[in-house]
Amino acid sequence: MHIVILDGHTANPGDVTWSELESLGACVVHPRTRPEDVVPRALDADVLITNKTVIDRAAIESLPRLRCICVLATGYNIVDVAAARDRGIPVCNVPEYSTPNVAQAVFALLLELTNRTGHHAEAVREGRWSTSADFCFWDGELVELAGLTLGIVGYGRIGSAVAAVGRALGMQVLGQRRTPPTVAGPDVAFVDLETLLRESDVVSLHCPLTPETRDLIDARSIALMKPTAFLINTARGPLVNEGDLAAALESGRLAGAGLDVLCVEPPPATNPLITARNCVITPHVAWATRNARRRLITATAANVRAFAAGRPQNVVNA
Repeated sequence: MHIVILDGHTANPGDVTWSELESLGACVVHPRTRPEDVVPRALDADVLITNKTVIDRAAIESLPRLRCICVLATGYNIVDVAAARDRGIPVCNVPEYSTPNVAQAVFALLLELTNRTGHHAEAVREGRWSTSADFCFWDGELVELAGLTLGIVGYGRIGSAVAAVGRALGMQVLGQRRTPPTVAGPDVAFVDLETLLRESDVVSLHCPLTPETRDLIDARSIALMKPTAFLINTARGPLVNEGDLAAALESGRLAGAGLDVLCVEPPPATNPLITARNCVITPHVAWATRNARRRLITATAANVRAFAAGRPQNVVNA
């Protein structure tokens, strides 16, 4: 079996191992692959593995040996799953490997917005505490999370993990999902999206990117939110209309935003959110602890192993 990894650098820049995949056959790892190099590099591949390199219909139809596509991620919108289905090629993702990491990142972003830890640490480095007339100083409002309402859009594995942390901090939890359970648990109230936006002090996005969820947060939905609310997005950048969010932050219509994902990554320097008021952006790293990347590679190897045994698993285009 010939395995080709198109963009291995982000999952493994050298601090973990590909040995589990290498044990399954001839394995070629490319750190990065340009669009025009996808087909030439994958011509001999039985199994093609990608993280963020696009595999479109033209590529799939140009690879006669290809029998399986594995995504080194949970999201799989970079693969034309319909084209793969037409060829009888299963597309397999990794549905759960970074849950604790993303939940942790949600609160890293939220606590930076509410406690302003990094901002205050930088102020100390600049000498502002040393020259203060008082034993302490703070720059901007500090916000207590206990008693606030946390609204989670997309109440799956990650959403429920975020809810658990929120409850530990004394927050009330609202949840929204496409198919809410018939009986809600005692610790979460499931509501429609409009109610969640109106009542939440913090809105955290954990839904997949689909035609229905693209621009889920735009000027209209922001108008429903409290002006004191915070938006957190660690899911997919296009869930948010970036121009509308930047305008809301600049006008004070929204208190702040914490984002680990943007519509275009890396973002152009002209992205209005980079300089927007009270907007904290991290470079798509919520998933990227070493432990999570080890689990990701192990789970991908398990997907390849299952395919080789004739029992594909985690298939998203069945």
